[in-house]
Amino acid sequence: MTPDNRNMILAIVLSVIVLFGWQFFVAGPQLEQAQRRAEIEQAQQQAAQDAGLATPSTEGSGTVPAAGVPGVAVYATRQEAVAASPRVAIDTPDLTGSINLTGARIDDLRLKDYRETIAADSPIITLLSPAGAPGGYYIEQGWVPAGTSGIAVPDTNTPWAVESGSAVSVGQPVVLAWDNGQGLVFRRTISVDDHYLFTITQSVQNTGTGDVALYPFARVVRQGTPQVQNFYIQHEGPLGVLGSNNWVARKYHDLQNERQVDVSNTTGWIGITDKYWATAVLPRPDAAVNARFSYSNPAGVDTYQTSVVETAPVVVAAGATATHESFAFAGAKEEAVIASYERDYGFDRLELLIDWGWLHFITKPMFHILSWLNHVLGNFGLAILALTVGVKAIFFPLANRSYASMAAMRRVQPEMKAIQDRHKEDRVAMQQAMMELYKKEKINPLSGCWPILIQIPVFFALYTVLFISLEMRHAPFFGWIQDLAAQDPTSIFNLFGLLPYEPRNVPIIGSFLGIGVWPVIMGITMWVQMKLNPPPPDPTQAMIFSLMPILFTFMLGTFPAGLVIYWAWNNFLSITQQWIIMKRHGVEVDLFGNIISSFRRKPRPATAEKPKA
Repeated sequence: MTPDNRNMILAIVLSVIVLFGWQFFVAGPQLEQAQRRAEIEQAQQQAAQDAGLATPSTEGSGTVPAAGVPGVAVYATRQEAVAASPRVAIDTPDLTGSINLTGARIDDLRLKDYRETIAADSPIITLLSPAGAPGGYYIEQGWVPAGTSGIAVPDTNTPWAVESGSAVSVGQPVVLAWDNGQGLVFRRTISVDDHYLFTITQSVQNTGTGDVALYPFARVVRQGTPQVQNFYIQHEGPLGVLGSNNWVARKYHDLQNERQVDVSNTTGWIGITDKYWATAVLPRPDAAVNARFSYSNPAGVDTYQTSVVETAPVVVAAGATATHESFAFAGAKEEAVIASYERDYGFDRLELLIDWGWLHFITKPMFHILSWLNHVLGNFGLAILALTVGVKAIFFPLANRSYASMAAMRRVQPEMKAIQDRHKEDRVAMQQAMMELYKKEKINPLSGCWPILIQIPVFFALYTVLFISLEMRHAPFFGWIQDLAAQDPTSIFNLFGLLPYEPRNVPIIGSFLGIGVWPVIMGITMWVQMKLNPPPPDPTQAMIFSLMPILFTFMLGTFPAGLVIYWAWNNFLSITQQWIIMKRHGVEVDLFGNIISSFRRKPRPATAEKPKA
């Protein structure tokens, strides 16, 4: 055998050894590991689909959550649904309700301090209700298994047993337990503070011989589409603050169209908000999660879900116990309470449960000022009046210049009238003469707009505060105004209650007929204020200005009474301020004469007689 043949045979043998060695020691284990990973991910997908939750991957970078909620029995009333399963009571200074031992869900919760109406015997607010009841709405925590071993984890139908505690109250948690019969004992400790924050500590005791990896999840589920006002200044529906994705929100009808919105590998919290109430599931601030907003329609029931699954598994070693802590908020959107949770627990921007709007840099400080004034004066209505005085004082220099310019216009009104008569056939020449007069007398013809324009942001911010802040809800003023956040309950169209019918119930136009006492006062003060200023020279503009008080009266008639009171009081202060300023500039203000002249019939303009044929 020649040396070349030996070398060739040796090379072939070595190549075969390398090929089989690579296959046996490297490629084979990698292929087996990939197959095992695929099986695990498939099992996780199925487990998550069964649970209706997010699905974490084996490497901790979660995949898309599954949509849908397990089917449940349907109940005619909420009371039947509550009575259909064993429960553990919840009783705190702010909350009353119970935990469903089937699934260990928080699904029965009412708010002791808030009633549906201002009546003293009105029912307290119901926030959460069991699945299958009218308006089912609940919070749930649990586990998603990581593996193909068929580990049984608690689900929505798991019968939990009470291991310790008889009811959940402040400082007194309850411990629930469930044995899966496969060497794992699941426990869930539920506690609550003196307001609306639940702490859920889940533990898993592993009495088996192998390690177990589980992913914690939490979700809020709402069945049925609630009635919302759909005002552009406030969001109602699913929302969350999800790390660098910031504030993520969807309206109910938007989610019906999108079906599913995923935010992967993030942090933060997620939930559902109403106008005054909210629910949210809050992982630890440093926990990485996959989040999902989803919509489904099982059995014809609109179902909305917000859920998070942590991307790092909890590994329970054989013979050991592992624990996991998370939180849930369910209650009233009280600004001070929410701010304390954000400060004490480090929840990321939990303040955004309250939608302060685009002008939050004005709205939120205004809320705090009103709250402080209410604390001092003992009435939010008086706080609004005091705030209005403060706003007028801040803008006094600008208003002073504006009213001074209007006083100058009043002073030169005879000259303006002469210009109109002299150039009545030539509008261009009239405008040029008017501008020369304005320049000579240093008058800004648009100055009268500034007192209104400068208060528009304040008006809008106050409107937002009155509309969204829970503290304004059912806040009384005096007399018939017992809720500053609601419109004036009286109406001029039934003589303020003397006639036995409700104008607001009239089809089509009923919403425009709720013109109460305070809107009328507001309209009158606006009209009187306009009589302090010279009418525009243009007849069309004069007509528009004369109609503005009527239009504003009907428009503001449906606004919160607190806002109408603010506008009327602001008009009164403006009348007083303008009167004083104009007097200081030597302008004779015949307010009562102007008002009386408004009711006199204007003489018809003389028409030229046609020449006879």
